[in-house]
Amino acid sequence: MWFVAIGVIFLLLKFAEIGGVQNWSWYAILAPFGLAILWWAWADATGYYQRKAMEKMDARKRERVSKNMVALGLEQRKKRRF
Repeated sequence: MWFVAIGVIFLLLKFAEIGGVQNWSWYAILAPFGLAILWWAWADATGYYQRKAMEKMDARKRERVSKNMVALGLEQRKKRRF
């Protein structure tokens, strides 16, 4: 997402002819979009976002179970150390 935002900013600066960006080549202006495509291809191929979503759901589930256990008065006891 950051690559797309940077690419849009570069495009706006190029079209508005602001700063030194107006003198950059179009390859430099469009490079963040290419990097975004590469990032999304890698993330989809490796399952990066799916893993993150599963970790988030697992954390919510653990929190919900813990909250319900406390509400029922069945708090988990801490393990005793010898």
